[in-house]
Amino acid sequence: MGRNELINTTRAILAKAGFDVSSALSIRGICFDVVARMDDTVLIIKVLSNIDAFSKENAEEMKTLAEALDATPLVTGERSSSGALEAGIVYSRFNISIVSNETLADLLLEDAPPFIFAAPGGLYVKLDSELLKSVREDRSISLGTLAETAGVSRRTIQMYESGMGAMIDAALRIEEYLGLPIIEPIDPFTFKREERSKEERVHNDPVDSFAYNQLVNLGFSVRPVVKSPFEAVTHNSNTLMLTSLGSDDEKVVQRAIVASELSRIMDRFSVLIVERKHDRDSINSTAVVSNDELKKIDEPHELTELVASRGTKR
Repeated sequence: MGRNELINTTRAILAKAGFDVSSALSIRGICFDVVARMDDTVLIIKVLSNIDAFSKENAEEMKTLAEALDATPLVTGERSSSGALEAGIVYSRFNISIVSNETLADLLLEDAPPFIFAAPGGLYVKLDSELLKSVREDRSISLGTLAETAGVSRRTIQMYESGMGAMIDAALRIEEYLGLPIIEPIDPFTFKREERSKEERVHNDPVDSFAYNQLVNLGFSVRPVVKSPFEAVTHNSNTLMLTSLGSDDEKVVQRAIVASELSRIMDRFSVLIVERKHDRDSINSTAVVSNDELKKIDEPHELTELVASRGTKR
C-alpha cells in the first residue's frame, strides 16, 4: 500500500470514529501528516510505510508540538525491517506509540483495544499491579508460590506488583492461578508524560530573528521547531498561535493552509509572521502579520486582538 493510501486510510478510520480530521498534510519536511480531535483527545499523527524511517529528531518535534497543543503524538505504520506490524500490538519508538491501521480500527471502531505491547526482548502485557498485589496478600499467597506458578523469580513478581510489564505466558499463568482478569488493555493515546519528563531532550537552537525576540519580549513562550511548517510554536496563558517566521513568499500560502487546518482542529487562531508585508492580511483563515506590524505592538493582547481580527476560527 502506498503512503498516500495509508494516510487516507488512517484519516478514514478516525473520521468514521467521530474525530474531526485534518486534510492530509503530507508535505516534505513536516513532522506530522494528520491532526485529529474528538472532545479532549487531540492526536498528532505521522504515517509511515516503514516505521524504521521514524527518526529521533522527528519524534522530538512531534513531542514539542504535542506538549504545546496538549495532544498525543502517534505513529501509524505498515511494517518494519522485522516484518509487517501485527494487529493488536502496540509498538513504540522514542516513547511514542506506533500501531497499524488495523489496530487503530479495532480500537476505535470495534471497541477492541490492544492488550500486547512490543519492547526489547519480546512481547509483553500490562498487569493491574494493584489488583495483583491486593489479591495475593488477601489470599495469603507468598511471592515464592506465585513466582513458581508463573515460572519467574520472586523479584520479578515484586516488579509486576510495581507496574512492570509481564511476558505473555507468565501473565496467563498468573491469571489462571488467581482466576481473575489482571491483564489490562493498552491505550496508545496515552502520552507518557512522566517518562517524557525523564528523557534527555534534544533542544533546538533559538530562532535568531526579530520576530522571535519580539514575541519573547511580549511574554509569549516560544518553542523552536524544525520539521514542521513553522519555526516556532508560540503561546501565552490565554492564546496559542502557530507561528511561522518565514521570509519566503512562495511558501506563505502553503504554510497558511497547514496552519489553518491545525487551527480549525484546535479551535484556535493561527498566524504567520513574515519579514515583509504580504498583499493579504489573511490566507485560509490564518492571519498574516509582518515584522513591521509586530514592531509596533507593545502588549501581548494587542497581538492576539490583531490576529483575531484578521483570522477566523474555522
